[in-house]
Amino acid sequence: MHIVNFQILQFFFWIATGLVIYVYLGYPLLLAVISRRRTIPASPEEQDLPIVTLLISAYNEKSVISEKLQNALALDYPRSQLDILVVSDCSDDGTDEIVLRHAASGVQLIRLPERLGKSAGLNLGVRQASGDILVFSDANAMYEPDAIRLLVRHFSDPRVGYVVGNARYVEHLGRAASAESEGLYWKLETWVKEKESDFWSVVGGDGAIYAIRRELFTPLRPTDINDFLNPLQITVRGYRGSYDRAAVCYEEASDSFEKEFRRKVRIISRSLNAVRRAPSALLPWTQPRHWLALVSHKVLRWLAPVFLLVLFFVSICLWQSPYYRAALFSQLAFYLLALIGWTLQKRNECPKVLYLPYYFCLVNLASLFGVAKFLSGSLSPTWQTIRENPANSGGSAHFTKRGT
Repeated sequence: MHIVNFQILQFFFWIATGLVIYVYLGYPLLLAVISRRRTIPASPEEQDLPIVTLLISAYNEKSVISEKLQNALALDYPRSQLDILVVSDCSDDGTDEIVLRHAASGVQLIRLPERLGKSAGLNLGVRQASGDILVFSDANAMYEPDAIRLLVRHFSDPRVGYVVGNARYVEHLGRAASAESEGLYWKLETWVKEKESDFWSVVGGDGAIYAIRRELFTPLRPTDINDFLNPLQITVRGYRGSYDRAAVCYEEASDSFEKEFRRKVRIISRSLNAVRRAPSALLPWTQPRHWLALVSHKVLRWLAPVFLLVLFFVSICLWQSPYYRAALFSQLAFYLLALIGWTLQKRNECPKVLYLPYYFCLVNLASLFGVAKFLSGSLSPTWQTIRENPANSGGSAHFTKRGT
């Protein structure tokens, strides 16, 4: 092999290797060094609590909407200070009728005349909201009683523009390996969010549980993802986002990998579109600390499968070198373990040692599909919940949507 070509390939090998290591190990270690723990503000006195509007997005949520409304009405927050709005994206399964039965308790229904998507619904909902603080939630996200109190306490700091809560999955039975592996992944994600919040600002929100100052809401386009674009728009205006581990909600995980996989692809593609919609967030001088977190935690992670592909094909090209031949065999062995894990998980027989490489590969495969979907411009404004069409669900593996 020509010496110049060999050196160029080596350069790409080590760049790709370094980026993968940085995404999964280097950035967390960097956060551990540069972050300094912030003092969480005390909860406001009862008379100082702000008016809050809880916006619940719903499309065909008949199976969970009644429980969600009971959960919302039982929150430990003064009813005179809490408005509950359900934004129905033209549901046709009886969801709206259930919501209307709670009207006497102060629950309001906002129904779109046709199916336009979540973002269009939120635009309409925010226009009718009366709260100084907007809390966004999914219909299947069940809040701990003190969740909203814990969220709003952060807004006593005038620099805080949004607050993200701790969304957890309720695991199904019979998924010890997957639950344990995903639990490890989610523990890392939670730790990273806390450290980002301590450093300056957590990156992005969470559609299940996050709050913003009403005046910072920017109307959305149909293909926008509100819980990523709005936080970007807020940070470029000079505010920061806080993460509160104690503000907890619970969601039931999907028992269909195919549905959760499609959901993750959609989230990543629309999140990339959000970065395109708020390009100044990628300028390091706009918000240097948030820029570091955005690029390290999100952008580079979404691009990690590209780095892995470069690493694999460059290793093939450098086959003649014993060192790079060993690197290629190591990658092949890892992907073989992932393939075996994929085969065994269908029968709920996947041990942890195989589920970890399987899970890692699936997360990166979803990222790769998400990048491709973004580049192709095929972004849809509507969505389906992971609870729809249970008869068509396949497989028992699932992964947390929180690690996008």
